[in-house]
Amino acid sequence: MTTAVRQDQPGPTGLLAPAPTSAPPPKSPPVPPVRRIPLLLSGLLALALTGYVCSAHGAATGVLLLLGLGLGLALFHSRFGFTSAWRQLVAVGNGTGLRAHTLLLGTTATLFALLIGTGAGLFGTVPGPSAGRLGVGLLLGSFLFAIGMQLGGACASGTLFAVGSGQTSIVLTLGGFIAGATLAAWQFDLWKDLPALEPVLLADHLGWFGSWGVTIAALAAIAWVSHRVQARRNPPPIGAVPSARGAARVLRGSWPLAVGALALALLGAGVLLVSGGAWGVTSAFSLWGSELVGALGGDPASWTWWQQPGNAEMLAGPVLADKTTLTDLGIMIGAAVAAAAGGTWTLHRGVPWRTASAAVLGGLLMGIGARLAGGCNIGAYLAGIASGSLHGWIWGACALVGTWAGLRLRPAFGLANPKPGDGVC
Repeated sequence: MTTAVRQDQPGPTGLLAPAPTSAPPPKSPPVPPVRRIPLLLSGLLALALTGYVCSAHGAATGVLLLLGLGLGLALFHSRFGFTSAWRQLVAVGNGTGLRAHTLLLGTTATLFALLIGTGAGLFGTVPGPSAGRLGVGLLLGSFLFAIGMQLGGACASGTLFAVGSGQTSIVLTLGGFIAGATLAAWQFDLWKDLPALEPVLLADHLGWFGSWGVTIAALAAIAWVSHRVQARRNPPPIGAVPSARGAARVLRGSWPLAVGALALALLGAGVLLVSGGAWGVTSAFSLWGSELVGALGGDPASWTWWQQPGNAEMLAGPVLADKTTLTDLGIMIGAAVAAAAGGTWTLHRGVPWRTASAAVLGGLLMGIGARLAGGCNIGAYLAGIASGSLHGWIWGACALVGTWAGLRLRPAFGLANPKPGDGVC
């Protein structure tokens, strides 16, 4: 590893200034040439699938798929991560990623308050908040999810955009994710009665303006604390990815994290506006796995999970009319378009067996954890906090503890953790 040299030059101070790192941030390497064939194929797939779902299931489904494509573009171009952000924070104290989370959460909370508070929706929908029960399932599920994402190398949204960009090891994570989410749905009777309290929405007690104000204040406090912690620990900077220069950067990356956060917030609010529900990821994994079980001769309709209100309609309906399926597919295709345009789309080969094992195990833990907790880093953490739901905050706190545990398991699978003396983290 490269030995880092501490910066001694004075710089701007304050919350809005970049927090110090042990070395200057590296410059982005030149972007490779466009991968024309992957770009052509992913672009044609995006057009064909959008045309099909619009004609077969209506304009709303086509808009949801387009929003998913936009989410994939934004996730890839900004490399907006939850797994890496928490790993960098816990391992070396670099809170850059966490502060990007606070911008995403705060902007999304503002848009959610406007939409839900006014009842403004499209296609006959009425936007509603995402609220989850507070109990053992939430605590255990979010803890397991965080361990899984550190072993699997990606979170729920990160898994989708990494698969779209051709990262073979994350395909294994996705397979484990789908298997875990399906297993948890099959065995719903084992955990459905875990002790839990009813959801707590701040808006029910403070109104939407009061809920928004408390959320923004809490996020600002987190950003301030992470800034102070980073200034004290002086961690390595975050590594740079290939990027174009000038106006070409819009299409060929990479985007600043702040730009990614704002784009994701706007697109996520678009999902709420069109569908009436917040952006989510993992319910589709249970659906895909259960459909596969049915195709192989099983009877998932007899599972208690699929007999719950809302779930039965999801299983009975067309897969390509499912909101979460549409945005998930859109993210993968959109990321493929972005990676090909940026010249970085590639299929990785020769995944070491320990990395492959960690990917599958991590995916299983995330799938099970997401079902236990009632959501993932998107459906529970992002949507919950943005909705003013207490379960989103609890999910995030438990995920930080799970990240600490996951970092201690990574070396057993040959996976490295950031260290203070590294050149980048």
